[in-house]
Formats: sequence, C-alpha cells, structure tokens
Amino acid sequence: MFGSSKLHYIWRPVTGGRHAFAVEARDQPSGELVTAFCGVAADAAELRGRTELDWIREDTCMDCWRHLADPQPRPR
Repeated sequence: MFGSSKLHYIWRPVTGGRHAFAVEARDQPSGELVTAFCGVAADAAELRGRTELDWIREDTCMDCWRHLADPQPRPR
C-alpha cells in the first residue's frame, strides 16, 4: 500500500476535525455521505473547496491517524 506512488487516502478538514477519507470520497457528488476511516460521516461537498485556514483550525482525528498507522490491510 505505501510502496506505490498512488494516492490511497486524503485528509480533509470537515466539521468536527481533520479526518482521513478514501481518495475516492472526493469524487462523490454533493449530498452524498462519505465516511472517514474513523467512522465519521460528512457530505462529500465538505471535502472540496477547503481553505488553508480551515486546515489549521481543525484538530487531526487521532482515530483516523491510528487506523492509517496500523499495518492491517483495509477492507474493500
């Protein structure tokens, strides 16, 4: 997973924290719920158009962080 240059996940500051989502989540239409690795759901529209200020205002979700740091393969 980490040996290739292909992007597998993205971090996005959504309401309530900076969460990690599968990269495919950013391509979902507005109004579609997407789920972060920690289980938090957000409207796909929240993953687009975020500013640097949004980024620094939100704390990193440590549940997402721990999930990505775990070497277990993620379910598909």
